[in-house]
Amino acid sequence: MKKSFLYFVALVLSLSIIISCSSNDDDSPKNTIDIQQLESTAETGTWRVTNLVDSDEDETSDFNGYDFTFSANGTVTATNGTTTYNGTWSITSDDSDVEFNLFFPVPDTDNFEDLNDDWDIVSYSDTIINLIDVSGGNADTDVLTFERN
Repeated sequence: MKKSFLYFVALVLSLSIIISCSSNDDDSPKNTIDIQQLESTAETGTWRVTNLVDSDEDETSDFNGYDFTFSANGTVTATNGTTTYNGTWSITSDDSDVEFNLFFPVPDTDNFEDLNDDWDIVSYSDTIINLIDVSGGNADTDVLTFERN
């Protein structure tokens, strides 16, 4: 009887250890981007596109001379002094990443359509915002970088 009791205790302890172990083996770091800080950074000053690679093509020059202003009300304005584009922007978060959303209401043939996306934030500082987007079907990685003027 004493031996059966010891087996029972060992079984209960083993089961409790197994049950208490986390089923989440994801060792990746949790998202540490401070959304309010990033919004404040984007809303400060004007920005320029210093890198846009879309479908393996460098399209940075399509945005030469444009200054981007990200406003607190969710609007974004891009102007080169003669032409102005108005759009919207936001920063959203889910459990896995923080996204920098851009939308300019332009035709598919317009260069600014290449900016329309829910970009993943790679990194940011007071002077630079690095974004990427991995396309669904062909797994192309698009890159967009804004630098403060």
